[in-house]
Amino acid sequence: MAMWRPPQRIRHSPGEGTWPTADQARDSLLFSPIGVGQATLRARTWVPAMVPWRAREDGHVTEDVIDWYRRFAAGRPAAIVVEATGVRDVPSGPLLRIGDDRFIAGLSRIVEAVREASHGETRTLIQLIDFLAIRRRPDPRRFLQDFLELNAGHALRLGMPGAPDEVVRQRILALDGQQIESVLSARELESLRMGYRERVTDLHLPHIRDLPGVLPGLFAAAARRARTAGFDGVELHYTHAYTMASFLSATNDRDDGYGGSREGRFRLAAEVLQEVRAGVGDGFVVGCRISSDECIAGGSRVDDACWYATELARRGVDFVSLSRGGKFDDALQPKQGEAAYPYTGPSGYECMPSYYSDETGPFGRNLAASAAIRRAVRDAGLQTPIVAGGGIH
Repeated sequence: MAMWRPPQRIRHSPGEGTWPTADQARDSLLFSPIGVGQATLRARTWVPAMVPWRAREDGHVTEDVIDWYRRFAAGRPAAIVVEATGVRDVPSGPLLRIGDDRFIAGLSRIVEAVREASHGETRTLIQLIDFLAIRRRPDPRRFLQDFLELNAGHALRLGMPGAPDEVVRQRILALDGQQIESVLSARELESLRMGYRERVTDLHLPHIRDLPGVLPGLFAAAARRARTAGFDGVELHYTHAYTMASFLSATNDRDDGYGGSREGRFRLAAEVLQEVRAGVGDGFVVGCRISSDECIAGGSRVDDACWYATELARRGVDFVSLSRGGKFDDALQPKQGEAAYPYTGPSGYECMPSYYSDETGPFGRNLAASAAIRRAVRDAGLQTPIVAGGGIH
């Protein structure tokens, strides 16, 4: 899969680092305990959610998934967040799912493996995610022949007002690439070149319009299953390219009270958090992961994240974890027959930087933004733990 790299392509190498002595470790902040909600972590080492694509196609846990988390747990980090796990009971490829009780038994095996490998020292959380439909980049002719929904605008732009649909379609099929651009809408061109993708702003679609009424219950049910499976808590996935992050994004211009202003964009995030907390109680850890910066034109920036993190903290979230970038908006064009991947463009690089980088380099690339967000939360008089990730060795 092609991935974007900064044009400077400066090679950075990780240093070997130094191992602390026992006394240094004992006296360091990193290895000191911290309260996260009503749980206590023995240290401040944290393995964030990463998707290894090792689940079964039906969303069930495999031995490869168990081995992945067992290996992390052997290092006895204070917390491991299990990969993004879908809250709906819908096909999603080799991604873990938690949208039905039948997934509980497999997920509980992850908890058991982490507990055993870490000698009970590692807390285990699971990240809950919702995502909208995305389709593979189509064969151009098939898209124009079978998938393009014709309307009066196509005939008008072709200079054929009132012409029958079949005549209009045949004319479109005869156009070359440049001519197509003058006939199709921006969204139609995107579907042709990138593959069709739903957005939270597609209010003409009833299931998209109804998301605010559906998602709080889905997340709450998933959190209850996580508690039943033995997890210590959940992390609500409010970052990158997916549904909840898209509501928070400055690009969200919904006009139904769930978009536009910061308050409108934040509304669903607050409602999901409230219903999850009501469903699992105060003794179960409930945190959120948000974007410190979307790293796209017109997207949310650090000042938005400062506001969001502070509002989440005011509403009693147990921690705020920070990532960045990872958006569809600047993803590279996928190969025909493949779906767009939101970590292939410049914003994707900001999320998952490589050793070939710019002058800033890949290490701790999210730390400056994370520090600003932590400072905003502290300035508001709140002590909610802030988790920083991204290029940290």
